[in-house]
Amino acid sequence: MIASHTTFSGIRTARQSRVVSSKQANVVAKRVGAAAKKPSSKPMLASFGSSSVRGDQLSVRRAGGFRPGSRTPMSCVATSESSVGPVSLVLLAGGVGKRMGANMPKQYLPLSGQPIATYSLDIFSEIESICEIIVVCDPSYRDIFTDFKLKRDIPVKFALPGAERQDSVFNGFQEISGDSELVAIHDSARPLVTSEEILAVFADATEVGAAVLGVQCKATVKEASGDGMVVKTLDRSKLWEMHTPQVIRPAILAKGFAYVKENNLEVTDDVSIVEHLGEPVRITKGSYENLKVTTPEDMLIAERLLADRRE
Repeated sequence: MIASHTTFSGIRTARQSRVVSSKQANVVAKRVGAAAKKPSSKPMLASFGSSSVRGDQLSVRRAGGFRPGSRTPMSCVATSESSVGPVSLVLLAGGVGKRMGANMPKQYLPLSGQPIATYSLDIFSEIESICEIIVVCDPSYRDIFTDFKLKRDIPVKFALPGAERQDSVFNGFQEISGDSELVAIHDSARPLVTSEEILAVFADATEVGAAVLGVQCKATVKEASGDGMVVKTLDRSKLWEMHTPQVIRPAILAKGFAYVKENNLEVTDDVSIVEHLGEPVRITKGSYENLKVTTPEDMLIAERLLADRRE
């Protein structure tokens, strides 16, 4: 596994550091299991290694109703939001989520009354520069996205998930409009990203070519040998945990995909593709609240943060 970023788990804000009792965790675990009634079919995979594989181009428009199977070309146009041009969102929703312990992927579990993945649809649809949304998901879950009412009339397309993250991103990337000036890649299991964070990382990517939301690492991190012996303590002031969205100019991302394919590389996040090219990537300082929901404890934290925001 080749990766240019070291990421770290377990980072929390002060509000996220509340102790979750085993009783609370059990309650959430039971609720998660009860909510996950819909059986998951075997995911349909599309390989990054095959350039002939493209996702289903089902298009959805909101105000005018649904148009299943529509292939009418949609143009991305510039908006009035600062100097940010049109942006295509690739929303990754094809993960399995084994750590949640539910019988459906975590991004479809209910969080305060709605599927986790729909929070991302909601917040990104508020951003004027978003000109289209490409959802990478198993076809059996598409109705979750087509049934959700967006805040603006934005075309929604679908692509098939791949065997690895980079395959899923590649498949989604194949569906973007040729007019897009940026591609934003976001994990649907991060429901708490804010519009302020999104606009900030868009602005940085517009200026530099690639940008990613991140937070400084709080934990002490040590490099270890294969047998578990400490090699050295890393300088925490230089370590950042990568979040999403990760935003890249389409031409750079296309060049990066060609490079990693040619060199048979595996990357664990999207801007790593850019790093392999030697191109600059800016870290946009984000919030510790933009957590990735992966466990029942994370569900509790996310619910409390949502409640705090609504107060």
